[in-house]
Amino acid sequence: MIALAQPGPAHRAGVAFRAPIGQSRPSPPVPAPAPKRNQEHLAQWMDRHSNLPLAEQQRALENEPGFRDLPPPTQQRMRDRLTQLNNMSPEQRRRILDRTEAMERLTLPQRQQVRGAMQQLGGLPEDRRRLVARAFRDLREMPQPQRQAILDSDRFRGQFSDQERSTLSNLLAVEPYLPVRRPNDGTSYGK
Repeated sequence: MIALAQPGPAHRAGVAFRAPIGQSRPSPPVPAPAPKRNQEHLAQWMDRHSNLPLAEQQRALENEPGFRDLPPPTQQRMRDRLTQLNNMSPEQRRRILDRTEAMERLTLPQRQQVRGAMQQLGGLPEDRRRLVARAFRDLREMPQPQRQAILDSDRFRGQFSDQERSTLSNLLAVEPYLPVRRPNDGTSYGK
């Protein structure tokens, strides 16, 4: 059994696709449970099947327990997601795998909180979303008291709307759950 990243309730079968943490468009809030004890994680499945061409990976996916029990649109989403992953550069694929693995480790309420914060960010106009995301990256590197002082500053209040500051606060609340790429250290989570 495998857990792959794609929105939707594909978790009934051995394969569960989930949306990556950093997706840019909001998706409906469909909580996906953590993989069951006998489910293989996406990174493990991809590593095990990486030596196969895409067509053989697709066949392996289709032979996963429960795959054929899924509704046809869900099966197609899973095939499409596998194709997307195969078309990514190794670095992009690793980022997605890391994000998916990070989400797998969270409890259901934590996953819902992360998804809500990311949907809130995705709901902003693109130019503002980029500005808020940049502010989040800067703030997450600061100690908590400094973060709060900057969030409460007049300059910051003049630069960001109430909605944008709320989005930043929600992102900072889930920050410990989000993967951080650190040079030479690999991926870690939060501070």
